[in-house]
Amino acid sequence: MCYPTPSELALAARALADEHPGPVRLRRAGTSRGGRPLWLLCVEPSGRPRGAGVLVVAGAHANEPVGGATALALARRVLHEPALRAGRGWYFLLCADPDGAALHRTPRPRSLLDYHRNFFRPPGPEQPEWAPSLLPPDRLPPETLALTALIDELRPALQVSLHGTDLGGSWVQLTRDIPGLAEPFAKSAAELRIPVETGASDAAGWPSPGPGIFVMPQAGADPNGAFHPEDTRLSTWYHAHRYAGTTAIVEVPMWASDLVDDPAPHPDPRGALRILAGRLAADAALVARVRERSAGAWEPAA
Repeated sequence: MCYPTPSELALAARALADEHPGPVRLRRAGTSRGGRPLWLLCVEPSGRPRGAGVLVVAGAHANEPVGGATALALARRVLHEPALRAGRGWYFLLCADPDGAALHRTPRPRSLLDYHRNFFRPPGPEQPEWAPSLLPPDRLPPETLALTALIDELRPALQVSLHGTDLGGSWVQLTRDIPGLAEPFAKSAAELRIPVETGASDAAGWPSPGPGIFVMPQAGADPNGAFHPEDTRLSTWYHAHRYAGTTAIVEVPMWASDLVDDPAPHPDPRGALRILAGRLAADAALVARVRERSAGAWEPAA
């Protein structure tokens, strides 16, 4: 398994557009803070309708690199199954944060250690989807402005944001309930032998119409209720509501499927757990010492 870089995604999308110049086109939707292009792959029926399409957003979190490859695979499926694009356009933002993707380098992670050695995830105000919940409108990053401009232009009936998770199974966050989603979601997870996450911490307290499906509290609800510390309603996920759209945030696990698991029994599980417990205790003590020194450095002078 190898996760494609934003440049590789763009090259593959360009090849797809060159091969199918009628329904497929690739255009630049904006520019990142670092000057990198934000590429939008469009798969459209004749007439290029607006207002009934699907916007798929990949790479909003730099440390969740599976979205770009998923977007390309979905674009190919839509292209080769005309019924999926009958009367609607599909639009794929191949990487919403190419600057972050350049800093998180996991082309072929073989373990959690490999994954974290070159880990990068920008703080909330620099994340394209989260920035509006943390910054005033005049300080939003260009990636966020490009994404909201796309939503304003396309007015998608459905926005799908592709994410990944280090731990647990697969689950979906919805800005509005989609009746009947739980059954095909569970079926797909079972076919791929991916566990379904029924107790996602990010969705604690949210309504759950079915296993792995969580519906965000509706706009206008008490912001001090079951929300993230940031106000989710100000994120780009809710921007689609201006046009009666719905957003689905799909989380898939990086390691939990037995398709990528090593079924061989560990030769010394108790010994391995003792080593890991010792490492965790030592690391916790180190963090405690750093915290104490930091707290002392900020104590006011008598």
